Amino acid sequence: MVSTTPYGAWRSPIGAELVAAHDGRPDFVGTVGEEVWWLVPRPAEDGRSALVRCRPGGTEAVALPAPWDVRSRLMEYGGAPWAGVPRAVGGPLLVFVHFADQRLYAWEPDDPAGAPPRPLTPVSAVGGGLRWAEPLLLPDRGPAGEVWCVLEEFTGPAPGDVRRVIAAVPLDGSAAQDRAAIRELSDGRHRFVTGHRLSPDGRRAAWIAWDHPRMPWDGTELRVAEVAGGPDGERFSGARTVLGGPEESVAQAEWAADGTLLAVTDRTGWWNLHRVDAGDSGGERAEPVNLCRREEEFAGPLWRPGTRWFVPMAGGLVAVVHGRGAQRLGILDPETGEVVDAAGPWTEWAPSLHAHGSRVVGVAASPRSGYEVVELDTRTGRARAVGARHTDVVDPAYYPEPLIRTFTGPDGREVHAHVYPPHSPDHTGPADELPPYVVWAHGGPTSRAALVLDLEIAYFTSRGIGVVQVNYGGSTGYGRAYRERLRERWGVVDVEDCAAVAEALAEEGTADRARLAIRGGSAGGWTTAASLVSTGLYACGTIFFPVIDLLAWAEGGTHDFESHYLESLVGPRAEVRDRYRDRSPVSRADRVTAPFLLLQGLDDRVCPPEQSERFVRAVAGRGVPHAYLTFEGEGHGFRREETLIRAQEAELSLYAQVFGLDVGDVPAVELSK
Repeated sequence: MVSTTPYGAWRSPIGAELVAAHDGRPDFVGTVGEEVWWLVPRPAEDGRSALVRCRPGGTEAVALPAPWDVRSRLMEYGGAPWAGVPRAVGGPLLVFVHFADQRLYAWEPDDPAGAPPRPLTPVSAVGGGLRWAEPLLLPDRGPAGEVWCVLEEFTGPAPGDVRRVIAAVPLDGSAAQDRAAIRELSDGRHRFVTGHRLSPDGRRAAWIAWDHPRMPWDGTELRVAEVAGGPDGERFSGARTVLGGPEESVAQAEWAADGTLLAVTDRTGWWNLHRVDAGDSGGERAEPVNLCRREEEFAGPLWRPGTRWFVPMAGGLVAVVHGRGAQRLGILDPETGEVVDAAGPWTEWAPSLHAHGSRVVGVAASPRSGYEVVELDTRTGRARAVGARHTDVVDPAYYPEPLIRTFTGPDGREVHAHVYPPHSPDHTGPADELPPYVVWAHGGPTSRAALVLDLEIAYFTSRGIGVVQVNYGGSTGYGRAYRERLRERWGVVDVEDCAAVAEALAEEGTADRARLAIRGGSAGGWTTAASLVSTGLYACGTIFFPVIDLLAWAEGGTHDFESHYLESLVGPRAEVRDRYRDRSPVSRADRVTAPFLLLQGLDDRVCPPEQSERFVRAVAGRGVPHAYLTFEGEGHGFRREETLIRAQEAELSLYAQVFGLDVGDVPAVELSK
């Protein structure tokens, strides 16, 4: 029986414990022979990332027990941390990065003696140690076999004291004690390198590189070189740029089986797949050929090395993740430009594709199902979940029913959003009451909110609190022009677009204007804080691990990868230093009038706790109710079960206190003034 109950007071079976237990998604899927392997978060196991193995018969098991944590810290956000190859004798060979010491390890999971993983690289005494990502396992290369990786090496104590190269590590373990056994393949000319790929004949290598102050979605270079031998082993020789530049973003490159070089570039204003002339270092190069000219994205922002939006297949076809907004899986025929989308209920595919023969495996979800490992057989066209299968942990009747909306922002610009109205099979709101709504600002900010089932959203909507995810100007998925709306206008466009959506929902009678909130983490935390000090629209806000002080962040207050990000988001610091100060929420803390909750990991290297602490000190004593919760052992993004539960319940408690909601026995967060 459906009861009429005030919004926000609906009882729900979706508790914080349930949300925490299902936080995260499968990641970095791959095949090792006929087996499918992937990573999965384990919030209940101290937030570690577990390596899972699925045999051809469908038997799924965690391959490495705790405390093994397969996760890289390269550029702080990490990258592909494992690779494996089948062997005719002895079973598969794997290499992986262990989070605790960031060393590379080799492991034979079918070893009869059950030998543990053995280290391949040393521990560095400087900075954050040697960090590795994107292992390319080459057991037949060199005297003992090798693994080629991106190496990040700290040379001093400051975040910017770092260098990155593509390096070869011998599989015999000799480098575990002797750093000199690691052979550097690239020349160290560029600050950032990623995506190293070896041509089918083994004679050429391709990779992507860029330098400060660019971010990889601003401009990158696709580099090609010969792999030449020398007295101390092979190195890259005669490197040249074959695609890209300061205003062109090459997001991924791969060699096809016939030796053709394929790459995704946004030279048309959209990330489209191109065939690239990778000829020798002399002579004119042919223009790249767009294989499927569409106003769609066939790639996205390169936040983590090892991200794969497309993968060439043995028969010449190419599996692609593509779309405008949502990202679907399709099979592209490079000769005709035709794309045939995979059938099935999955509407959103993560950039984690891998191919083996006629099979394509990836990670996919929909508004009614969470992310799971899915396999497409291109011979039959059949797609099926093969691992981390979605199961309904509660009655699906409690899931939200999202709406894809486009709103009008300032100057008539389009603003894309996903609206999740309150929804429950047990409750409906009073006819004379409008529901509270929370605006969700995604992180990045060069990113987007995907339209998939998220129990964290359902936690609120099933209680009668609406959620709207705003893909504000600067978001990806809508072309380069849309994402460059934020150029030098971070803290303006994102704030305006979120406010425009909230205002529109209130104006049309969807949301209660007096009960609007905003929340976000990282860059979304910045947008939340910036909104609270500038708009006066929101009754409260929840801020997760934010950027708060632009000057401090840009002047050594963050990690190297994003240390020059604000040059494009805010402007050249040397020329517009006052803008950095004036836009920062910490400089305008006296303008905060709405209650807020601020949550911060104490091990955060991207947005260090010092910024949050300064903001809280600036607000203290001004009569604004607020709470500041910190979590030891948590970095940039929460992973541990107890942290996730505490954060979820504290957020609901904030809304309950500000909006006057009866949320039952949810622990109250104490608000100070």
